[in-house]
Amino acid sequence: MHRDGYAGAGVKDITDAAGVPKGSFYSYFSSKEALSAEVLTFYWDPIERDLLPLLADVDVEPTARIAHFFRALADEHESHDFVLGCMIGRMALEVGGSSDPARAELVRILDRWDGAIAACVRAAQSSGAIAADRSATEVAAVIVEAWEGAALRGKVNRDRAPYARFEQSTLPALLGTGTRAA
Repeated sequence: MHRDGYAGAGVKDITDAAGVPKGSFYSYFSSKEALSAEVLTFYWDPIERDLLPLLADVDVEPTARIAHFFRALADEHESHDFVLGCMIGRMALEVGGSSDPARAELVRILDRWDGAIAACVRAAQSSGAIAADRSATEVAAVIVEAWEGAALRGKVNRDRAPYARFEQSTLPALLGTGTRAA
């Protein structure tokens, strides 16, 4: 699904790749939509385990934590030659409005992601590194939304330029730092 998308990954393709009979699919999943929610969880869990801790490292200045986190995500996308992009964005576009199981998982993931970034924004606001005149939750949501745009463009262009623009221009503008965010 990450490579071919929801529509491009048929149940037969999935079971063939798994080496099981097509009929077995429904022993594990009630529907392809249920599988899509599980696939999203499978995609997000390593990000939450391996990358979200970058946002919680109190030894690093909060805006630098945010920049490091997104740089690590960009590195991951680059390791796949930008072909795969962000599965969260891809699935949101493909099934976010039509599949309740996928939409529920997307909401859960985005809430976790927003929450981790909002905590950094609040820490930066508390330290005076950025202005406290905006809601940290709103700033975090806009950052994630802007990132998804950069990831989409990076996949289309198959290069790092959109990620660099995000890090060097968009992120500082959203954080109100006016300069590169570490």
